[in-house]
Amino acid sequence: MSTPSETAPSDDALQTEQRTAAVVYNPVKVHLPTLKQTIERHQRDAGWAETLWFETSEEDPGGGMTREALEAGADVVAAAGGDGTVRAVAEVVHGSDAALALLPSGTGNLLARNMKLPLDDLEASARTIFHGDDRPIDFGTLTVERDGGAREQLGFLVMAGLGLDARMLANTRPELKKRVGWLAYVDSLFRSVRDADAFEFRYQLDDDGNHSARAHSLIVGNCGQLQAGAILLPDAEIDDGVFDIAVMRPRGFLGWVRIGARVFWENGILRTFRRSSLAKTAVGKKIVSASREERPLRYLRGQEFTARLERADEFEVDGDPVGKVVAFRSRIDPLGLRVRVPKPGDDRHGSRQVP
Repeated sequence: MSTPSETAPSDDALQTEQRTAAVVYNPVKVHLPTLKQTIERHQRDAGWAETLWFETSEEDPGGGMTREALEAGADVVAAAGGDGTVRAVAEVVHGSDAALALLPSGTGNLLARNMKLPLDDLEASARTIFHGDDRPIDFGTLTVERDGGAREQLGFLVMAGLGLDARMLANTRPELKKRVGWLAYVDSLFRSVRDADAFEFRYQLDDDGNHSARAHSLIVGNCGQLQAGAILLPDAEIDDGVFDIAVMRPRGFLGWVRIGARVFWENGILRTFRRSSLAKTAVGKKIVSASREERPLRYLRGQEFTARLERADEFEVDGDPVGKVVAFRSRIDPLGLRVRVPKPGDDRHGSRQVP
């Protein structure tokens, strides 16, 4: 017969079975005392082990800290900061047994927006770390080539692109971004359009052979929503196993106006309108039939996309400028990253969802 000491788990065994969360935080973006107090309260309520804390730096936006967290046994790694922090953490969590959690901060928060996660509710985000479910999503991998032949491996969650959008981000004034958030991009846009020369490139999409094109902007996306309700890639889904690619080639100012109308009106307001009962009325049918594919904006879809430019141009990844590249190859890893989301029907998190 077994004795109680043989059957009852020891304190050490119980501790080993506890799950562990880690928080990788940008000290500029968060109020650490409030963040720690909130996280530790939810951690205790859930019965998890002590949370691990890692601070990012200017030299390392989060990748090294995430590796430390995984080596320490973290089951969930939460990124507390803006899009740059989220991407740096996700690059390392991708391919591991851990899940990524989001504690949004900053001006972008594009992954949280596209996944309809709370943006301004710390309680909801903290609760999800310990009580949520894991949702598999696609993850984009990049190989970029610099002028001179040097290559670099990157990952992305939302979008990566060349041309106007990357120049706009490179031209954004940091002091203005701190004061007005995403509206700083409007100032940058007007300054970027003035020198937005089109670029020539060759590309291959999956096994479809080589093609030549000319564009002002080229964007490969894993999901489609931007700030201010703009929807650049209306058919993009974060777990469909394919990229959606936008090629912008407007002619003059009116061409940009048509693209803007497509992104804000056609892809957003009108797309929602089509699904409503009003779209079936006589007036509604006229509105829907008046819309059409804008020739300055072309869409492609696929799992692997390679582009080579005639000359180097600015490149951006998830809203961060990464310098000039002369070529890049993007591949998708279907459902290659797990993200913590609230449990279905869990109304206790009280989050304000993004429309």
